[in-house]
Amino acid sequence: MYSITNKINIGKKALIQKDFFINDEISPSAATKFTCNGCGHENSIEIVPYQSGFPILQLYHENKVVSQDELLKNRMVTETSPGMLYFGKLTLDNLPTLYFGTDCPSCHSKYICVFSYGEKQPGLTVLHISGVWKYEVPE
Repeated sequence: MYSITNKINIGKKALIQKDFFINDEISPSAATKFTCNGCGHENSIEIVPYQSGFPILQLYHENKVVSQDELLKNRMVTETSPGMLYFGKLTLDNLPTLYFGTDCPSCHSKYICVFSYGEKQPGLTVLHISGVWKYEVPE
């Protein structure tokens, strides 16, 4: 799990086994698997609340890594509702939205995972993975 600091090109979305977790499914972590688009290897990811991920703002701030338009076009995030803008301009489900980079251990393809985590309503905590996308660093 790492942050992405260089410009990237978003590729194809990988097939993910489970993308939505609620309450007890999140504690102590949420785990799922995705299939590598390059070699077909099944990869595990584990998200630990308040420990995993980096703010999505790091990706689109000043278009340093990827543009807001690319994030929206690939349906990684949506525009935040006006009353929730304190979470940032782009979020998933109007909740704090994070990302991390990961690699396929088999073929070393690079992937980005985007997810949101928080209390959707009193008594309902959700972790929603919008997806895992292959990416490349342009030369």
